[in-house]
Amino acid sequence: MNEFMYQLIWFFLVFFIMFFVYSFLLKRKMKKRKSSNIGEFSYLLHRFRLDVKKVDLKKLGWSISFINAFIISFVSSFIMMIPTSMIWRLVIAFVLLFVLIYALYEIYGRYLQKKYKKD
Repeated sequence: MNEFMYQLIWFFLVFFIMFFVYSFLLKRKMKKRKSSNIGEFSYLLHRFRLDVKKVDLKKLGWSISFINAFIISFVSSFIMMIPTSMIWRLVIAFVLLFVLIYALYEIYGRYLQKKYKKD
């Protein structure tokens, strides 16, 4: 039980730190240049053929921050629980990162597609 609480605390600590870091960085990028030049924005807008004028970019930024923070905190918490050598942890983390990035962005993109579909 003690190990579970430690992992839960680690998860939320990493999650909140990464959420605020991503939110701050996206906010700075949005002020400096066009939002369509941000990698995550352009991927979602082009991949799912969304109308830029209809999409609420502030909400999109918060959602991307949430997704990225969840991915990083989940992978770091999961990898810490695996009792193997460091090289296997890195390999598993690398694969898990790609799977989660693809899956969560695909799910979120399909949600956005239903909500803001181009006419």
